[in-house]
Amino acid sequence: MEKADKQKEAGLPENLSFEEAMDRLEEVVEHLESGEVPLEESIRLFEEGMKLSRYCGEKLEKMEQHVEMLVRENGEWVKKPFQSEEEME
Repeated sequence: MEKADKQKEAGLPENLSFEEAMDRLEEVVEHLESGEVPLEESIRLFEEGMKLSRYCGEKLEKMEQHVEMLVRENGEWVKKPFQSEEEME
């Protein structure tokens, strides 16, 4: 499925950047934490926050796959794919 299709299906605007999604997620969390939002609006915000959180998590996972690190092996610097601590265990 194309990126734009996934975003549209999740109810997120097309071409939403990671930074925009994080900013909106922070706004949603602030609204929810204020405790001044009616129940129905809280549920809608919660669902939006979950979509944004999932979107940001997927973006980070993709970026992590593109990151390479330099590792010194036998006195020479070699490019290796990034591995998180969880993947190394």
